[in-house]
Amino acid sequence: MARNYREEYLRDHCSETAKKRRARCNKLRREALRKGLVAKGDGKEIDHCVPMSKGGSDSSSNTRIVSRATNRKKQDKRSA
Repeated sequence: MARNYREEYLRDHCSETAKKRRARCNKLRREALRKGLVAKGDGKEIDHCVPMSKGGSDSSSNTRIVSRATNRKKQDKRSA
């Protein structure tokens, strides 16, 4: 069966859950910018040691700065 890319996009980018997740990530990024941990265009991302989907939090003890490639490798996989 062929993948429905439009449905996946709408689910992963336009749902209320996705909007809230993006807002949390943006807030963490702004905080890291203020603290000088990251810079614009540096390719770094905020990684949750225990993923939010597995019950993790946004606390500083559960976050770390990693490269985009590292964060993408670790990302929670969804079954298609």
